[in-house]
Amino acid sequence: MSIADLPHLNATLNTLSALLIALAYVCIRNRKFRAHGWLMAAATLTSTAFLVSYLIYHAHAGSRRFPADAGFVRTIYLTILLTHTLLAAAVVPMILTTLYRAARRQWDKHRRIATPTFWVWIYVSVTGVLVYWMLYHAYAPT
Repeated sequence: MSIADLPHLNATLNTLSALLIALAYVCIRNRKFRAHGWLMAAATLTSTAFLVSYLIYHAHAGSRRFPADAGFVRTIYLTILLTHTLLAAAVVPMILTTLYRAARRQWDKHRRIATPTFWVWIYVSVTGVLVYWMLYHAYAPT
């Protein structure tokens, strides 16, 4: 695997993370607490692997620019990228707090932060894949 392969790996890890989070949500809604915990652990590990891979890629390759001639689509892309980036920074402490409260079995406090954390985390994962798709497939230089 080379540095050039990392954006594809990152998209795969983001997709997997979103699926794990969604499955964990279904489990918690069905009171399958043990399965929920294992799925959230897997989602956390997957997102951590994504973050490491993402940082390695950008440290070596920098950033790819979205085509300036894409018109209104570029505005949409930049809006998605901005919200994705801001929420990606915010979700890390949210995830850590949620995990800490679960580990301490502080279930009332855990539930209070877990709900917004779920929505932000799923948004960040899905928009990460969308940014990748727009940048590397839909509007990739030919």
